[in-house]
Amino acid sequence: MPNNEIRIVGGLWKRSKLPVADRPGLRPTPDRVRETLFNWLGQDLSGWYCIDVFAGTGALGFEAASRGAQHVLLVERDPTLVNQLKATQAKLRADAVRVQRGDGMAVLKGLTPASMDVVFLDPPFDSNLLEGALRAAATAIKPASYVYLEAPSAWTREQLAPFGLTAFRHLKAGTVHAHLLKRA
Repeated sequence: MPNNEIRIVGGLWKRSKLPVADRPGLRPTPDRVRETLFNWLGQDLSGWYCIDVFAGTGALGFEAASRGAQHVLLVERDPTLVNQLKATQAKLRADAVRVQRGDGMAVLKGLTPASMDVVFLDPPFDSNLLEGALRAAATAIKPASYVYLEAPSAWTREQLAPFGLTAFRHLKAGTVHAHLLKRA
């Protein structure tokens, strides 16, 4: 597969290709990691409410919608990526997906508490957004729901404790540490 596209790995749109724009700091979640994540979450997300806070290619959000999520909000600041997300949404006829241009952190902080089934956090690795994003995500999820976090290093129980979160699953793939977190 060319470097400028990735594929949806499961659900209704399995094998559909998503374009990957050449943008600084954009690193789509690898297929293998997404496949593992959705094995952890389950293949049927019917009725779920999800937000992909730093959407980029939208791979995480489109995967959730492909598996039946009722409402998926993709938030992205970069106008080029927003246009690409809207084009993909139209191509897939992804009615459950809403694309919003803006600051993912502001949108996350503005969510109704305990309104999300899963919050996808994959911020630029060179940013200082992780702690604020984890704090806001912990408030946004329903009691038995999840925060998915991609980071350049593993987060320990001690690091997660101040946010009221605990690691439910962890995977290292290359330079990426993928965490599925739950309320402690």
